[in-house]
Amino acid sequence: MTFQKKARIVAALTLTLLVMACTPSPENVMKVDRLPNIYPDYANVTIPSNIAPLNMLLRDDVEAVELKAICGNTELMVRDRGNAIRFDINEWKSFINECTGKHATVTITSLKDGQWTQYAPFQWKVSADTIDPYLTYRLIEPDYEIYQNLSLRERCIENFEERAIADYGLVGNRCMNCHTYGHQDPTLSMLYIRGEGGGAILNRNGKLTKLNIKTDEMVSGSVYFCFSPNERYITFSTNVIIPAFHAAPRKRLEVFDNASDVYVADLDSHAIIKNKLLSDSSSFETFPTFSPDGKYIYYCVSPKVKLPMQLKDMRYSLCRMAFDEQTGSFGETVDTIFSGPLHKLSVCHPRISPDGRLIVFSVAEYGTFPIWHQEADLRMMNLQTGEMCDMSIANSDKSDTYHSWASNSRWLVFASKRDDGLFGKPYFCHIDKNGKVEKPFVLPQQDPEFYDNTLKSFNAPELGSGKLPFDAWDVKKATEGATIDFKSVNLK
Repeated sequence: MTFQKKARIVAALTLTLLVMACTPSPENVMKVDRLPNIYPDYANVTIPSNIAPLNMLLRDDVEAVELKAICGNTELMVRDRGNAIRFDINEWKSFINECTGKHATVTITSLKDGQWTQYAPFQWKVSADTIDPYLTYRLIEPDYEIYQNLSLRERCIENFEERAIADYGLVGNRCMNCHTYGHQDPTLSMLYIRGEGGGAILNRNGKLTKLNIKTDEMVSGSVYFCFSPNERYITFSTNVIIPAFHAAPRKRLEVFDNASDVYVADLDSHAIIKNKLLSDSSSFETFPTFSPDGKYIYYCVSPKVKLPMQLKDMRYSLCRMAFDEQTGSFGETVDTIFSGPLHKLSVCHPRISPDGRLIVFSVAEYGTFPIWHQEADLRMMNLQTGEMCDMSIANSDKSDTYHSWASNSRWLVFASKRDDGLFGKPYFCHIDKNGKVEKPFVLPQQDPEFYDNTLKSFNAPELGSGKLPFDAWDVKKATEGATIDFKSVNLK
């Protein structure tokens, strides 16, 4: 250990002791049989052993607060004036490392009007299943008129370090689509810069190239996409996206596709491969994703309806078609995995666990834009048995969608508006080897009041196994560079 690191640790411990010395300690404590009103809700959650400290607020007007977490013979204590609970990151990491694979009992006590009150204890289950250490997301105002100061961000979820990987101001004030990894791998990913002069910015081993993944016969450029396991192909959709507005404030905004098709692009030959069953003029096809073994493309499809008059009749089903990575060719039939019309639901955003066992998708009453549908929930199917799994503990009475998997198939991150119905935040939930889903928790922040004060939504959170090898300035340079155009090939 270096002298500088030792000095920092000593300084932090000294500050902690000084704060605690100036903070009254509990005495004559009154116990109550109710959980503390904490925000974020970190009571009785399962957390990975490499997560950042769960800093939180006690939502009461109190003079001081104390938290004690006990796991066997190991104890973690925080005591401070006011209602904020902030952990020292070194003490936190030491504690949860000791608790890995175990349960910690957490007790909170508060001081108000001279009386100390101890609330009912709750549990933290510290899972030995670690989570990928990086998260990317798009920060954007949760509205429809503007995308001012939009940025794509990368956050280390083992601490609180965050940086921009693409910035609105550096790319000519253009809008940006979300960033997507290939198999949670930081050396393979892509994002989109919209508008004239933009394109798909492909990251292959840290080298950024700008792609124009469009031909004249396509209704638009590529929108939603997924990398193939051999990393040669992407499957993507082209979408003509139409915004519409509801008179009812509960609905606010509707977005639907007026046209959409699914294709495959060869990243080596810069060719686009078309299949007539995936670009059927009588259907809308969208949200394609490869199976982890590369044998299938899963996607969502709806029969065409008259829009916007029949929007509520637009219900997407989850389907799949065989694909051969060796030859770049499709199968000849389409299998329906989950029928939207049969269940009176519309399926969006299918994502398959890296081990190939489970598929999670979002459902809403209708349409293809569940982020403004309060009824939107996550559903999970076991692909080996066809049975639906119970995700009720992960869902809320607000929109839950835009999900992605961790590389070990044990964690899911998704965007939820459960707090206020307006701002989306990234939530994590553990899924054990038997497919049991456990109570989710929101991304920890260094400032316990962060979510109270931010005016941004977190869109499309994606987990990555390492730090991305580029930043916002690299994306700016790639945007200003030459564009590689794609060509179409025969039906396959």
